[in-house]
Amino acid sequence: MKAKPDDRRDNVAKIQQNINNTLYNMQAARDMMAKTDNPKTKAELEAKNKRREIALEGMRNEIRDEAKKRQG
Repeated sequence: MKAKPDDRRDNVAKIQQNINNTLYNMQAARDMMAKTDNPKTKAELEAKNKRREIALEGMRNEIRDEAKKRQG
């Protein structure tokens, strides 16, 4: 069986959708932190948002890399 060739045409759109979803989830976590009095829940949500920030940085770098590949 032959492997499918790497189709990168929609990578930027997929990465952008992941960024949008991550931003939405970060806002939802902030909203939930504002509504809860549970310190453990707040700490867990803060930790998740920190991981999401790191992931966002990686996704943005990936979009830049894809843009460079398209130009060159």
